[in-house]
Amino acid sequence: MTPQRTSDPLGDPAASPYAGNDTAGLPWPSGPRDAPLPAADSGVVPAAVLAAFEAARGFLPPDEAFALLGAARTALAAHPELPLLEIGTYCGRSTLLLGAAAAAAGTTVFTVDHHRGSEENQPGWQWHDTELVDPVTGRLETLVPLRRSLYAAALDAAVIPVVGDSGVVGRWWTTPVGFLFLDGNHTEDIAQRDYELFAPHVAAGGYLAVHDCYPEPAEGGRPPWNVYLRARAEGFEPVGQHRSLRLLRRG
Repeated sequence: MTPQRTSDPLGDPAASPYAGNDTAGLPWPSGPRDAPLPAADSGVVPAAVLAAFEAARGFLPPDEAFALLGAARTALAAHPELPLLEIGTYCGRSTLLLGAAAAAAGTTVFTVDHHRGSEENQPGWQWHDTELVDPVTGRLETLVPLRRSLYAAALDAAVIPVVGDSGVVGRWWTTPVGFLFLDGNHTEDIAQRDYELFAPHVAAGGYLAVHDCYPEPAEGGRPPWNVYLRARAEGFEPVGQHRSLRLLRRG
């Protein structure tokens, strides 16, 4: 399994206290804190989903993954009739847990990605994985690993991959959602664009989760943190955090 990323790829991993692959025992990001965000018990996840999650390539540490699962379950309790929406899929590590929550609630996860990888996944960057390069196109291809993981986890019916650039998909998105997870491209312009396009569709009382929020520049890239601050300024209320994962609720 590919090691999980623990620092923002567009920051300087060598300067980050989250550098390396082991998140155990590391401190919270410095700067303003929200209330602790409790993690869901792994016992609520079917064994096939857990196995697929553990085998999936990706950068979401297990402790943050299960905090994300707890957040999704909270959102589903508030809006069981609405789907979940994820921006940034990669090979589906987070998608599997969101899919398990959606399947248990009888709803759906839509997950948006062009499946060609972000900047940090390209050749010459730290998180480039040569095993994911399509021998025909010579480009990164993460859709096939995602679909294999969904098949192994028996989540094909609960998770709908939307293959395309989030900027294009967002122009046409009209469906209200009870939960939005922003974990796509972490450049400032695209992070802000994803928020602008998709956050307005979070229903009243729905939830917004933002990953890789580092308040201090030395800890990682700033764009997700700037999105988090903007969401607060525009009426989302902070609910909790677990390491770099922040959860907000639309008031």
